[in-house]
Amino acid sequence: AVGHVVGSAITGAFSGGSSEPAKAAAPAQEPRPVMQQSPYGPCHYEMKQFLECATNQRDLTLCEGFNEALKQCKYNNGECALS
Repeated sequence: AVGHVVGSAITGAFSGGSSEPAKAAAPAQEPRPVMQQSPYGPCHYEMKQFLECATNQRDLTLCEGFNEALKQCKYNNGECALS
């Protein structure tokens, strides 16, 4: 069941998110290192944070802040349109 939920979360992150408004406040996030470039792509850090949240939370609305950060990163890097 957890794998299905995480799989749905990953699919939602790549499909541009949902049309529902955010229901929870964004969780506090650590500042991203400015000088460090990831060999996995410009939004690897955001994806890692979102997946870590989705794996550890039963209520995915608690991960909405990470999902928004991921969408914003993708938008800033020209990977997709922001919904």
